[in-house]
Amino acid sequence: MSRRRWPWIVLVLLLAAAAVIAYRMRPAEVQVVELKRSALQRTLQFSARVATSSRVNIGATITGRVAAVQVREGDAVRTGQVLLQLEPDELRTALAQAQANARQAQARVAGLRGSVRSTAQAQLEQASATLRAAERELARTQQLIADGFISVARLDEARRAVDVARAQQSSARAQLQAVGDSGAELAQAQAQLAQAQAAIEAGQARLAQATLRAPTDGRVLLRNVEPGQIVQPGSALLSLALAGPTELVAQVDERFLDQLQAGQPASVVADAFPAQPFAARVQSIAPAVDAQRGSVEVKLAPGQAPPAFLREDMTLSVEVLTGERAAALVLPLSGLRDEATPGHGTVWVVADGRVQARAVQLGLRTLDAAEVLAGVAEGEQVLVGPGAPPGQRVRTRIVSWQAAVKHWGGTREDGVNSVVNTMGR
Repeated sequence: MSRRRWPWIVLVLLLAAAAVIAYRMRPAEVQVVELKRSALQRTLQFSARVATSSRVNIGATITGRVAAVQVREGDAVRTGQVLLQLEPDELRTALAQAQANARQAQARVAGLRGSVRSTAQAQLEQASATLRAAERELARTQQLIADGFISVARLDEARRAVDVARAQQSSARAQLQAVGDSGAELAQAQAQLAQAQAAIEAGQARLAQATLRAPTDGRVLLRNVEPGQIVQPGSALLSLALAGPTELVAQVDERFLDQLQAGQPASVVADAFPAQPFAARVQSIAPAVDAQRGSVEVKLAPGQAPPAFLREDMTLSVEVLTGERAAALVLPLSGLRDEATPGHGTVWVVADGRVQARAVQLGLRTLDAAEVLAGVAEGEQVLVGPGAPPGQRVRTRIVSWQAAVKHWGGTREDGVNSVVNTMGR
């Protein structure tokens, strides 16, 4: 090799080494996103079920055999409409017997107040006349004995006749009092009449109970009875959804209670009709939490007339708009380094070519972003994903919002945005 080539070789090696050193010493490249203002919405997702304002189970109050069932599941019913009929023959026979007993008791009362009372009055008058005659005979006997015309033995006979007549008068008077308006016999007869009339009312009520009617307008949800079946009191034979406003009822995890309030708008989709969403609004939030499930009951009302396809207990997917900002300074959650306390965290920004740590105050937070209230300004560059620590010089590469979101490795629960609950009633 010529000596003239050595200087060039050495120069090339020195330049290559300088290039390697310069490459290794250059600032590390980091990915940043420029903060901008945009609309920000937070939603909460959960499952719900359709429920009417009230539901009632219809059952028999007497034991009997089902003669006919007049409705089927899904039928609309009106107030007073016959739903089910029990066999009434035995009940009608019992009612007829009670009516006959009442007529008999009424006839007895009328008899006591009529002919029986007249007979008792006549007997009293006859007994009184007999007593008067016996008393006159006793007085005449006493006079004849005093005059010496008859013996004293006749006096005892006259006195016995008076005593007998007096006893007959007392018996007749007691009989008349018994059949009088305040007498015991008439009172007994009237009590028997009242008892017979009460038996009629009980028979009529039991006969009416053999016919089950709709208590109000509604729709038949369940039918658990067929003709010929023997039913007992307390068994639910039919279930009705009473006419009233349709409600959507959900059990929402208590962790998200602070996001919900009455009046919030929602979008609802029935699992069976995914192409027909409809609007709703949060109507009420239960004041108590279910301790066993750790959930709170939330009721929603359709915005207008509920869709015709809604059915009792139908499964729905609900998305409630729980927060909204028209123009918020939005930070991807991939740029949030830590969150020491709720609403306060730290981000790394690039200023003058170096990484700086900034404390920020956060507002509305969604699944993948948060509103920045203080700490950074619009247009500043925030590191997303892994990067150089504060104080180090860096080179920046601006990435899109979509790319920044991909760096966020949180879950649905971490985002404090949405949760899917199973609904129990």
